[in-house]
Amino acid sequence: MAEKRSRGRPRSFHDKTDQNTIQSLDRAMMILETLGQSGGMTLTELSASLDQSPATAYRVLVTLETRGIVELDGQTQTWYVGAGAFRIGSAFLRRTNLVERARPVMQALMEATGETANLGVANGHSVLFVSQVETHASIRAFFPPGTQSPLHASGIGKALLAQFAEPQLNAVVSSGLERFTPRTLTNGSALLSDLAAIRRRGYSIDDEEKAEGMRCVAAPVFDATGTAVAGLSISGPTARVTSDRTEEFGNHVRQAAAELSRHLGAA
Repeated sequence: MAEKRSRGRPRSFHDKTDQNTIQSLDRAMMILETLGQSGGMTLTELSASLDQSPATAYRVLVTLETRGIVELDGQTQTWYVGAGAFRIGSAFLRRTNLVERARPVMQALMEATGETANLGVANGHSVLFVSQVETHASIRAFFPPGTQSPLHASGIGKALLAQFAEPQLNAVVSSGLERFTPRTLTNGSALLSDLAAIRRRGYSIDDEEKAEGMRCVAAPVFDATGTAVAGLSISGPTARVTSDRTEEFGNHVRQAAAELSRHLGAA
C-alpha cells in the first residue's frame, strides 16, 4: 500500500526551485515587508527601494488594497500596511496562549518597575516582539508587536541565546555580529562570555547595545518541556534604568519570567 502523503503538501514539497515559486506573490510579499519595515512609503520611494517599476509596484499595491492589506493616505500619497495584514498576522499569536497568559504578568512587571514590559520570541537570528505593556512615563522604550531586533543586540535576544544549544549558538556567532553602538558585542568570545554570565545570574542586560541611552533587562520563559519559548524584559532610558539598579530590575524580571513559565506548565 502506497504511503499516504501529508495533507496540504504536494509530492514535491521539498522542491523550492523557481518552478514552485510564484514570482508575483513573492513580489507582493517583498512590497508588504518593505512597507512594514519603513512605516509608510510613497510609490516612488517603494519602487526605488525595491528596484521595481512604479507600474508593477502599483498593480501589487492596488491588489493588496482590495483586501485591506495595505492602505493609501490620499493626502500624502503614502502607502501603509493595513488592518487586513494585522488580522492575518494575528493568527500567529492565536497559535499559542503565550501572549494571553503573559499580559497580566507584564502588567504587574510594569507596575513594579515603572518601566515598559516586553515579550519576544526567537525568529531566526532575531527577536520578534509580540506584546508590550507601556510605562506611564513620558520617555519610554517602544517596541510595537512585529518589531524585530538581532539576538546579540537585545536583552530578550541574549536571554534566549544563553539557552541555545551549541550548534544554534555557533550559527548565530558565525553569521556575523552587526555593530549598532560602541557597546554592541561584535566579538564572538565577548558574547559567549556574556552569555555565561547570563546563565549564572538568570537575567541578561542590554547595556546600550542596540540604542544609546536605552537599557534593557530580560529573562527567559520556559514551557512544560523546559524549552525557552520566549523572553520577558523591561526597558527604559539609562537615566532611570541605571547601572546600580540592574540587579533590582533583574530580580523583578526573573521572578516575572518564572511566574509566566509556571503558567505555561514549567516546573
